[in-house]
Amino acid sequence: MVANSICAQWRVSLVNLCGVVVALLALSPAPATAVSRRFSTVVIDAGHGGFDRGGIPGQRVSEKIMALDVAQRLEGQLRRAGYHVIMTRDSDVFVPLGERVRIANHYGDAVFVCIHFNSATRAGANGIETYYYSTNSAKLAADIHRQVVAGTTTDNRGIRRRGYFVLRRTSIPAVLVECGFLTNPGEANLILQNTYRQRLAERIADGVMGKPNPPNRPVVAGLTHVPSPITQPFDYHDFVRAEAERQPTHRGARKKSSRSSKKKKSSSSSSKKKSSTSETKKKKKKTETDD
Repeated sequence: MVANSICAQWRVSLVNLCGVVVALLALSPAPATAVSRRFSTVVIDAGHGGFDRGGIPGQRVSEKIMALDVAQRLEGQLRRAGYHVIMTRDSDVFVPLGERVRIANHYGDAVFVCIHFNSATRAGANGIETYYYSTNSAKLAADIHRQVVAGTTTDNRGIRRRGYFVLRRTSIPAVLVECGFLTNPGEANLILQNTYRQRLAERIADGVMGKPNPPNRPVVAGLTHVPSPITQPFDYHDFVRAEAERQPTHRGARKKSSRSSKKKKSSSSSSKKKSSTSETKKKKKKTETDD
């Protein structure tokens, strides 16, 4: 009888304890499916716009239109995930680089994601590459790049460090994603598909939210690997050295330089002649005076 009473009391105590545990779990926040991020705002920058079409002369597919489309799709993905989203442009208008940076720097609790597409004179060039500048931007660049590469079948061109204006002048983590080559016929045809651009936006959003990085393909052969600036669970070997900036070699610039050089020489020759004539006159005058 006493034993039964003790067992009943234990059962009541156990039930009460379970109730307390359930109540505590209900009060605590649910575990996030993605890695916790220390920002609540995402500033999305669709490259080019307005009179700035982007790309190279004669390019069939307009970069400014494709970049804006992916940016708007990305905006929708992030808003649904609960982020505060700011667009540097949400229509076909030109926004100066300085203004884009000013908008980004206005939000301290934010990251800056620039959407672009690549171009090259060589039609065979293809693939995804992602740029960052400051070390505090490297993790964001890696997360986005690895998600996008895993979601496409194109080449992995690596994560690169370069001092683009919009990356160098921002005070918050900033990355620039080159989502493929519009000058590559096969890649351009993919990018023209709504479903493909939606996939790009979803993958970029996954990277922004810090979802676990999927396995990835190695970067294209011939690129120089550099040490990873971030701690990684395993070595991806996808941080590579960016090619050196190429100086413009337009024919017009060379001709102008040549004309300028000739003009300087002509001016120099003319001044020398004037100086010589002046000295001759002085000598002649002195001779006449002596006589």
